[in-house]
Amino acid sequence: MELEFFAKASANVREGGHLSNSKYNRNIIDRLPRLTRAELLALWTELFGRPPPPNANHNLLRCALAYRLQEQAHGGLRSVTRRRLRRLAEDIEGGATPTVRTAAHIKSGTRFIRQWQGKTHTVTVADDGYVYRSRRYRSLSVIAREITGTRWSGPLFFGLKPARVDKPEHADAR
Repeated sequence: MELEFFAKASANVREGGHLSNSKYNRNIIDRLPRLTRAELLALWTELFGRPPPPNANHNLLRCALAYRLQEQAHGGLRSVTRRRLRRLAEDIEGGATPTVRTAAHIKSGTRFIRQWQGKTHTVTVADDGYVYRSRRYRSLSVIAREITGTRWSGPLFFGLKPARVDKPEHADAR
């Protein structure tokens, strides 16, 4: 039975240790496809400290267990990423359309300075969004709209992405 292989891991977790040996974890991950549902459930309980969701299928159990083992060996998500995911989940649950940044991460403390109609506007990047005139915002576009009074792409307004240039049609296109 494959589950006997995990006895060492279970004892280590119960004694306050964790499975930090990435080679050992790799061996466990390699064995996950061969485990029965009962073995997957037992391993889940050992690694997460609680039983899995009742309707979790084999594939979900294997993926979550593999992730957990990799997380223990190499570290988990940064707190900023966990907060961002939590916020996205709250937006979705509340019926809002979540905003997902696809641009490269900009470090907290970075300042964007933009001249608009003779005034200088400064926005500071925070861990959870942006600060403009001592108020927090989750979107640069909202700030751009506040400054201009019209809809703008925030990244475009602050020069983080280039304006789209329409390609001229070729006269010789066939």
